[in-house]
Amino acid sequence: MHLNDKKAFQVIGHAVMIILTLFAMLPLILILMASLTDDTALIQDGYRFFPRIMSTAAYTYIFSSSDTVLRAYGISIVLTLCGTLVSVTITTMLAYALAKKGLPGKGILNFLVFFTMLFNGGLVPTYMNYTTVFGIKNTFWALMIPSLLMNAFNVMMVKSYFASAVPEEILEAAFIDGATEFQTFYRISLPLAKPIIATIALFVGIAYWNDWNNGYIYLTKRTDLFSIQNLLNRMIKNIQALQQNANVVNTEGAIANMPAVSIRMAIAVVGILPVIIIYPFIQKNFVKGITLGGVKG
Repeated sequence: MHLNDKKAFQVIGHAVMIILTLFAMLPLILILMASLTDDTALIQDGYRFFPRIMSTAAYTYIFSSSDTVLRAYGISIVLTLCGTLVSVTITTMLAYALAKKGLPGKGILNFLVFFTMLFNGGLVPTYMNYTTVFGIKNTFWALMIPSLLMNAFNVMMVKSYFASAVPEEILEAAFIDGATEFQTFYRISLPLAKPIIATIALFVGIAYWNDWNNGYIYLTKRTDLFSIQNLLNRMIKNIQALQQNANVVNTEGAIANMPAVSIRMAIAVVGILPVIIIYPFIQKNFVKGITLGGVKG
């Protein structure tokens, strides 16, 4: 390839990536600007990148009870950190064991993990087990334990990474030097698996942050344990209920002063903002973890 052809290819490639980046960013920017638009102007003019009338009424409404929002943010942060840490720990330990050659019962364990990707017990049996057997209803554990602690797909992905990207010779050399199985896992395999660990940590962290279903099902009385997603979902339902029953309970004045349209956009911004802030810091390892296994294979 000639130098001019290479430069032309790079220019075209950069132009395509810039266009794709704009396509990804413009909806987020539009949501942000809609959340900062006066509700009346938003209804009259529609969604605009340059609003005719700016307003922070939607955010004022959301943070009017700041202690509730801050508490929900705190619960979501603690839930995401603890849930991700526990999930990554048990996922990597199980994946490391399944990647070992000569493991007794390895075929059965692989089948049991893979089976959960195809079938589950269903909502009603799962609910009955967690509420009657484990007793997690209306506790913080109800947000953390059900269905999110370990994912079979993540186990398979980390297992493949251990098998393909961690040389067996290095592990054998560690055993010859007197290292135990745990020392080999902790000091050799885990450092080499940083990209895939960052990848599954991002998957699990986003799943915990965005999850609202567990709180909706299991937190029937302890609304003080609501995560930010549960709280925002409750706000949307309250607004819808007020709009539907405005004529019945004489709440026309409250509805008139409520940013009923722009608040939905503000809720989306409040919910997604932490993920957007954190993602650039782990993007390098995330991309490397997705691509490295395929390159080595």
